[in-house]
Amino acid sequence: MRVGVVTFPGSLDDRDALRAVRLAGGNPVPLWHGTADLDGVDALILPGGFSYGDYLRCGAIAAHSPIMSEVVAEAAKGLPILGICNGFQILVEAGLLPGGLIRNDHGDFICRDQKLRVENAETAWTSGYDTNQEIVIPLKNGEGGFIADDESLKRIEGENLVAFRYLDINPNGSAHDIAGLRNDTGRIVGLMPHPEHAVEAGFGPDTDVAMKSGMDGLAMFQSVLTQVVNA
Repeated sequence: MRVGVVTFPGSLDDRDALRAVRLAGGNPVPLWHGTADLDGVDALILPGGFSYGDYLRCGAIAAHSPIMSEVVAEAAKGLPILGICNGFQILVEAGLLPGGLIRNDHGDFICRDQKLRVENAETAWTSGYDTNQEIVIPLKNGEGGFIADDESLKRIEGENLVAFRYLDINPNGSAHDIAGLRNDTGRIVGLMPHPEHAVEAGFGPDTDVAMKSGMDGLAMFQSVLTQVVNA
């Protein structure tokens, strides 16, 4: 299965996402933002970083990159898409997920291993987890505070669109402790934490077993491989 990873000017975690796909058993395909060609991939990842230096708003310029016209078109056809951190911001700016993302309420960039609860395990990217499963993956952002108006929040909660929720601490002031969302089909998921940094023993969060042994992010990339193969 071919999983594309789009590189924008300022992307930082595109190579990590490509590696995560490979470790999960998929065929990673690097894509450049400046072409309107997804190269026939079976799924797509918009990675973390600081696309266009986060000018205007995080993800606002990247949402208008040439490749995004094709991303939006293929999203309407059911292409599985994962937006990680800046990728989540791009999905929101492109109108593929609701709400908005603003400066952390404490005003500082934060980097920590973050506990999450999987709120919805019935998406293309979360089927490898159990609903209510608690996982730990790294978080690093300065503008990760999720916001939405009251009506949108009612719809998000009422339609079970929350994919992940922060546990123990809300690191950025996100409404309803929302760490990630899915769209109504479950084919599109966005989250602020970084699952691609918890896919290989020796490089992930600390666990009771050993330092840096956490691999809770790997199931996210394995999930989409299973979903597409079984589709």
